Amino acid sequence: MVDLTPEEAALAAELPPSEWAAASDHLEAWYMDDSEADQRAPHRRTPNEPCPAEVLHALGCRVWVLDPSKYPADPQLAAIRKARGYNYDDCITCTPEALPNYDEKLKNFFEEHLHTDEEIRYVLDGSGYFDVRDLQDRWIRIWTRRGALLVVPEGIYHRFTLDEGNYIKALRLFSGVPVWTPINRPADEHPSRTKYLSAVVAA
Repeated sequence: MVDLTPEEAALAAELPPSEWAAASDHLEAWYMDDSEADQRAPHRRTPNEPCPAEVLHALGCRVWVLDPSKYPADPQLAAIRKARGYNYDDCITCTPEALPNYDEKLKNFFEEHLHTDEEIRYVLDGSGYFDVRDLQDRWIRIWTRRGALLVVPEGIYHRFTLDEGNYIKALRLFSGVPVWTPINRPADEHPSRTKYLSAVVAA
């Protein structure tokens, strides 16, 4: 149990689902169409079908909105890290110029997979899409933009791609020694997957 001051606890509190809509400049989610066109396109259905914040929250996703201009000396980020035990970080910039083997990396990021730990990304600049599967196996596209901090839970099937802006600068956070190895689908019998499903169904 981490001891937080009242101020730290307030700063570390996640954005409640009821306030996600007001943060649409930083984060937006919708159900994807079935097109296999450019993965960087929005892939909205016609008409658009927004995904309610309560659905994403029930799937285990967590959201904060921060001010990147305060990074790295941001008391809110420090409080979140303390509360959730994120003791490792690094910064990744994804552009064709900055990321070695860009096309191959983007293809790998977009392969459907899960992780044995949370995936935490804080968007310092630019934007990108995190796609997550719901319990009916539908894709939900989460558009994360500057200032959004998104936690994708252990065991959920997901993937990532840049959007048509072709640029994101993100802080990667982790508890303990970072393990970036993806476990590609199918992985239904993997302990992290069964643990995730049990937790979501129980909730």
